[in-house]
Amino acid sequence: MSDEPSLFVPDPVRSEAGPLADAPLAARMRPRSLSEFVGQEDLLGEGRPLRELIETGRVPSLILWGPPGSGKTTLAGLLATRMEATFVPFSAVTEGIPRVRKILEEARGRRAANGRGTVLFVDEIHRFNRAQQDALLPHVEKGAVTLIGATTENPSFEVVGPLLSRTRVLVLSPLAPEELAEICSRALEDKERGLGGRDLEISEAALSRISVEADGDARRALNALETAVDLASGTVEESHVEAALQKRFARYDKSGEEHFNLISALHKAVRGSDVDGTLYWLARMLDAGEDPMYLARRLVRMSVEDIGLADPRAMSVAVAARDTYHFLGSPEGDLAIAEAAAYLALAPKSNAIYRGFSNALAAARESPAEPVPLHLRNAPTRLMKDLGYSDGYRYDHEFEGGVAPQTYLPETLAGRRFYEPTDRGWESRISARMAEIARARVPPFEGDEPSRGDDQEGGAT
Repeated sequence: MSDEPSLFVPDPVRSEAGPLADAPLAARMRPRSLSEFVGQEDLLGEGRPLRELIETGRVPSLILWGPPGSGKTTLAGLLATRMEATFVPFSAVTEGIPRVRKILEEARGRRAANGRGTVLFVDEIHRFNRAQQDALLPHVEKGAVTLIGATTENPSFEVVGPLLSRTRVLVLSPLAPEELAEICSRALEDKERGLGGRDLEISEAALSRISVEADGDARRALNALETAVDLASGTVEESHVEAALQKRFARYDKSGEEHFNLISALHKAVRGSDVDGTLYWLARMLDAGEDPMYLARRLVRMSVEDIGLADPRAMSVAVAARDTYHFLGSPEGDLAIAEAAAYLALAPKSNAIYRGFSNALAAARESPAEPVPLHLRNAPTRLMKDLGYSDGYRYDHEFEGGVAPQTYLPETLAGRRFYEPTDRGWESRISARMAEIARARVPPFEGDEPSRGDDQEGGAT
């Protein structure tokens, strides 16, 4: 073994940094081999990508993306052991570029001379800024080190493109409750590193409670187990686990990927008319500390984008909820937001206005210089009248049904339809009204005199 620090050494209770006997249970029970590792079957099952890398020892630079306690650090160490390389842990939170330079010098020097590679494990690589990530590029590209980065954040957002293109991203999942139960059971039985030396038992309900409420995090499960054992005298009951776990905190980052995942789920539940899903995702975000006014603004957007004129009241309800929350604050105002969200979920849906305006915007950009037809122009001066401005305009109020037989688009766009209402909700009435207007807007009979609504100079249009 190298004399350099490593998290993975043959002695299960010692590291180069000192004894692990007093370390937390999660650190003592860290798997030492692939056979001890639990979970991530999609990566480690027979024929799966990460298992093949470990078995062959030909490991490229990797980024391991997954939630806390899913095994990122452990897998990085197993890869380094299989490669017979020096494993150098590095924290992007507490260390910087000078430490990286020292590691790279050692990798190119003494270790290279001994024919020993270096695995640089960068924990929380998303905490590196762009300049720090760029500094790694040439060394990763030349193979001076094998970079294994670990992150809980989406690498697409947090890792620079050039570095991302030189690494392979492997996605780790939260551990399933049955996998956490197995990890805890092993810790209870292990006399060397775990709790097997104590005379204790654990109830099925207690083990199940830990497995479910650890939320896929092996570290949290083992820490809770260790605390529950300390609280118990003999048998670990569910009450001990409840005291050990305390409050379950939502995995949520108001500026990170989980924020966008949850708001996407909320929006899609509203669009899909699932009121229960809507209330659940809304509650998740509010309970995690999301700004209620942000949610209120998103509901206003949903009322326009996904409901539109299928229920014209939806926008009013959403805006009223925003104003109510602004007036009451939390927690009373939260209910107004929930009420609006439920209303939007149950309302008839239409994106016809959204599509119609998009179509009109595309046409406007395709023909940005089309002149306004003369009959639609205002004529406040005699000169403008003499030039034909407003000539031929028919004043709609003087025609039956309030619809004059004339067009309102430039000549090149005459007859174009941008808005196509659905047959859902209020839009079914709108569709009938549009058909009625179309019938009234027939070409005028020859000899008809146009009605003018702006005969007075400077009059209204």
